[in-house]
Amino acid sequence: MLGNTGLQVSVLSFGFWATYGVKDGLTHDEGVNMAKTCMSQARREGINLFDNAETYGNPAGAAEEIMGEAMVQLHKEDPETWRRSEIIVSTKIFWGGVGVNERGLSRKHINEGLDASLKRLKVNYVDLLFCHRPDPFTPTETIVRSMTDIVRSGRATAWGTSEWSAQQITEAYWMAVVHGLEPPQIEQPQYNMLKRERVENEYHPLYEHPYNIGTTIWSPLASGILTGKYNNGIPEGSRLTQNGYEFLIDVLEKHKEKRNIEKILKLTDYASSNLGCSMTELALAWCVKNKNVSTVLLGITKPEQLEENIGCLSVVENLTSEHMENIEKILDNKPEAYAGFGGAGMRQIVTI
Repeated sequence: MLGNTGLQVSVLSFGFWATYGVKDGLTHDEGVNMAKTCMSQARREGINLFDNAETYGNPAGAAEEIMGEAMVQLHKEDPETWRRSEIIVSTKIFWGGVGVNERGLSRKHINEGLDASLKRLKVNYVDLLFCHRPDPFTPTETIVRSMTDIVRSGRATAWGTSEWSAQQITEAYWMAVVHGLEPPQIEQPQYNMLKRERVENEYHPLYEHPYNIGTTIWSPLASGILTGKYNNGIPEGSRLTQNGYEFLIDVLEKHKEKRNIEKILKLTDYASSNLGCSMTELALAWCVKNKNVSTVLLGITKPEQLEENIGCLSVVENLTSEHMENIEKILDNKPEAYAGFGGAGMRQIVTI
């Protein structure tokens, strides 16, 4: 169950960040065909949530266009599998363009941004609409009222946040309750073996009544670092070599400084020797194992990638408490026990 939305989501979901419409030389039709192949396989495996954002793709919005066209074609080819009532579509609003009023969470941009997304996705509504980042310049009440209007107009069935602090989420929640508005019901945070503090500590109270926040976590493989493919440098053609993702090189360097590559090597050996699985499968299974993770967003560009990712579900079944303890010893990064609400205040600019 996805928080209080009443929606049932597959534990693995399909994410469009850094996948379609971003590679140099990839045409629109090639992107659509690639997306169709992977999305069709995803549906066969039981995946029902497909996530996007107005800023995804090159240029921004290209990923939504490709996903929208792929869904239209897939529905024509197999209307039973791709009936809209069974598919959960989500998108995110914040970075819509270069103009000062084409980004952020003003009522103007929330409305115009969603209209543009719906057109690109070729749908009448999205199931989940996320505020892609907190906006330090727009009052929380303005955001909550704007998102309430979106939900009550039928253009989205529920709204949520992405990378908001616990304080920001609770501020929005209680503002909605006090004024009879629609509260945020979902959060999309980064979470993986190397990024744990926010999900495991700061958000701790949000998983309980009355919030019952659902989570659609992103970057479960730490942008590919947890697959082990960057253990010996940056392979040609990998995400870190693509235009617009140069910042991930700095992220990789920070992981090296923290000796995380050494941990990945140890975990890879542990996965193979004790669980008979790949590092990728172990990293994903570890995320799924967390009861507060509603669904794990996968970045899939090839059918064989999806096949390996799906394999993590059998690993989840075999992960014993002893395995988890041994993994914890290797990671040596468990957040301190929860000690109260934390996180940046509403007026602090928060980045990844």
